[in-house]
Amino acid sequence: MRKLRPIHVIGGGLAGSEAAWQAARQGVSVVLHEMRPARSTPVHKTAQLAELVCSNSFRSDDADGSAIGLLHEEMRRLGSLVMRTADAEKLPAGGALAVDRDGFAAAITAAVAAEPLVAVHREEVGAPPPDWDSVIVATGPLTSPTLAATLRGLTGEDSLAFFDAIAPIVHRDSVDFDIAWFQSRYDKTGPAGSGADYINCPLTRAQYEDFVDALLAGEKIAFHDFEKIDTPYFDGCLPIEVMAERGRETLRHGPMKPFGLRNPHRPGERPYAVVQLRQDNKLGTLFNMVGFQTKLKHGEQARIVRTIPGLAHAEFARLGGLHRNTFLNSPKLLDATLRLKAAPRLRFAGQITGCEGYVESAAIGLLAGRFAAAERLGEAPLLPPPTTAHGALLNHITGGHIETIDAGARSFQPMNVNFGLFPPLAAGVRRGAQKAAICARALADLETWAASALPHAAE
Repeated sequence: MRKLRPIHVIGGGLAGSEAAWQAARQGVSVVLHEMRPARSTPVHKTAQLAELVCSNSFRSDDADGSAIGLLHEEMRRLGSLVMRTADAEKLPAGGALAVDRDGFAAAITAAVAAEPLVAVHREEVGAPPPDWDSVIVATGPLTSPTLAATLRGLTGEDSLAFFDAIAPIVHRDSVDFDIAWFQSRYDKTGPAGSGADYINCPLTRAQYEDFVDALLAGEKIAFHDFEKIDTPYFDGCLPIEVMAERGRETLRHGPMKPFGLRNPHRPGERPYAVVQLRQDNKLGTLFNMVGFQTKLKHGEQARIVRTIPGLAHAEFARLGGLHRNTFLNSPKLLDATLRLKAAPRLRFAGQITGCEGYVESAAIGLLAGRFAAAERLGEAPLLPPPTTAHGALLNHITGGHIETIDAGARSFQPMNVNFGLFPPLAAGVRRGAQKAAICARALADLETWAASALPHAAE
């Protein structure tokens, strides 16, 4: 049997690690190129593969009622390394799937290093050499300037950009539990069997109004010159001060909503707003402020956060920050199997394609790895059905339904997986049962696709 040339994967984040793993599972050798630690980014802290930088949550794990939970289950059934590791490193988080950051990255790094068909090269790739005939670019939203310049030269147009912000992490033992309490919203039971997975800090109306005033007046991080033209934030990760600018009640109907919670310290008094913190490591010593992405300067962050009842003496393992993300105009630039139309030897995966979220990025990495492996094995890649979460997300990225959209009606923007991306159900399914029916249809169609699309999958 002739030796197949390796697939080169550039970027060792969730998408790149998953892509390399999936190609190797099909019996194809891979070289995974990761520039850290030789060159880092504004948000990464370690040299581990698949380091989580924005949150430790993979969001809802409900495979019957949420699109992201369905994507979780599809990935599990397709042998995803990311989901296998997330399940092994999960933390209590109500109905969500949250993971231990360090344990997750260490386990992914160890698994990839132990895979005999994957070689990890610690180096920056500014331009893939011409003799690399199969390349997956999975460099994420913080693609190095050198590679970004190469890609702009190939695509003939600038990358689009948005800004992504990270939330502060607080030491649990610095929280005042004479004021705060543990409870999941509506006492929802999570993977650990607990209905008390979040720390809750209550605010009265006056405290909430003062907090909003402080956010609006707080000193923010100044933008670089190249960032001042516009700031198209992704709505799923808005800084709290930007939310406050959109209306004084926005926060209490968003990350600070008080619904489904009761204060055991004041049983007869309903909080006007609530700040929630979610466990961030297995030891339970660190908690992430849910939805509190911010671009406030560090001194301002500490001062303003400590005005929240229960956090007056908060100690921070990490303060929030802001970074610039880039992504391709994928419906115009990529074909149905994620290849760059102008240079088909290049395939793209992860957030740079215009999907949002850890799981979505890994899912597109999974598809890219399998598509590239199929080509290397002399087969035509078989696309997942649009009725599956993978297919719906792929169609969003590559413009699978572009003919139904009025040309120029809207610009391509990053998006999380959601039920609006799925084909409609047949008539007759009652409204309350539609999500479950979409999920059931997706999993049935996934099984059929997987059986025919991956005949060479390793056991």
